[in-house]
Amino acid sequence: MYSIFQKEVKAFFSSMVGYVVIGVFLIMLGLVMWVFEDSSVLSYNYASMDSLFSMAPMIFTFLIPAITMRSFAEEKQTGTIELLTTRPLSDLEIILGKYFANLLLLFFALIPTLLYYYTIYQLGSPKGNLDSGAIMGSYIGLFLLGGAFIAIGLFASSLSSNQITAFILATFLCFFIHWAFYYLSKMPGFVGTIDDIVQRIGMEYHYLSISRGLIDSRDVVYFLSVIAFFLGCTQVSLGSRKW
Repeated sequence: MYSIFQKEVKAFFSSMVGYVVIGVFLIMLGLVMWVFEDSSVLSYNYASMDSLFSMAPMIFTFLIPAITMRSFAEEKQTGTIELLTTRPLSDLEIILGKYFANLLLLFFALIPTLLYYYTIYQLGSPKGNLDSGAIMGSYIGLFLLGGAFIAIGLFASSLSSNQITAFILATFLCFFIHWAFYYLSKMPGFVGTIDDIVQRIGMEYHYLSISRGLIDSRDVVYFLSVIAFFLGCTQVSLGSRKW
């Protein structure tokens, strides 16, 4: 597994992929937080990072599939998937190696955003007048959300040898699992009956719950379950070549 992890990390940072992904992510968040008037922190009367955490899931919906689309699709397209599977590694070890490499890239993308926290901390009146607990919870929720999106992206990449197809499928799945259940819960048949249950199926409910600063074990278990489910689906998808 570690050899796959090293290979993927080197592939990210020996080319422009890793730097472009991190750069695009930071530029988009920077525009949202400091430039666009509707969401700029400078337009608020209080110190807050709400705009970052509200827009980050939407950015992840497109950015993470763009990272993961090459994971297995490129291997299939170039024929190296057969070479990869001849190594003394199980399918699960290959999947986990790629998963943790993508997770590391996500971690590196989030670290520079701490500069935004420091800036807002200094801008507070008095200095430091912001809810650090909620911000820490939001970071944990964002990392878990990104981890779930990566698992979905790997699954989508394992289904096709075409990277564009993998990107479109992953984007759709990320959007659907994160937002669709909230809108479904607002349908007349669900309102006032099982609307809360329907919302709990989607990621947004659990992401917002963690973002309040209270780390509920049920929310953490939810994200870990989604990650495990899609990694398991990826394993089944790769194993189908032997059927």
